[in-house]
Amino acid sequence: MSAPKEWRNYEQVTQYLLDRFKSELGLTRVEGEQSVVGTVTDWNIEVKAVRTTNSGETETILVECRRTKKRQSQEKVGGFAYRIKDAGASGGILVTPVPLQSGGAKIAEAENINSVILDAESTTDEYMLKFLNKIFVGVTDSAPATDSVSGAGTRSRSALGAPEADTPPRAVSRGE
Repeated sequence: MSAPKEWRNYEQVTQYLLDRFKSELGLTRVEGEQSVVGTVTDWNIEVKAVRTTNSGETETILVECRRTKKRQSQEKVGGFAYRIKDAGASGGILVTPVPLQSGGAKIAEAENINSVILDAESTTDEYMLKFLNKIFVGVTDSAPATDSVSGAGTRSRSALGAPEADTPPRAVSRGE
């Protein structure tokens, strides 16, 4: 079986990361690719997010992934804004490796679309994700252990001297 196409992988990584950090991003749940019924037509979307408001109502947020080197223009962002409105969603998240063009950024702000920067080569383990005022970074590295203790309660240490553990990444807000 061949490897998934790069754009498909980008969509899967986006879904995984949004789901992983959903509580930090104000989301209740994140779902994969599906068809959403609109008033004019049905829309195939890459990822759908849901958030619960303070009053307990749920809001749908459409997520569109654009793994491209080109900055998204106002025309591209405007097309996404139309899909959001036709589907009756409360807003959108546009995921791309590069910032939006200035016209695209104006449309996004006016139409409740959040721009998310996700590196094009991201994986579920190695990534850089910028969302609103938060940056999430995942880094993996392997190095041989340089010291160890044997006997009861054996514990290995990494090459950096830290206990080897699965430490979850943390969100860093700008200004920290």
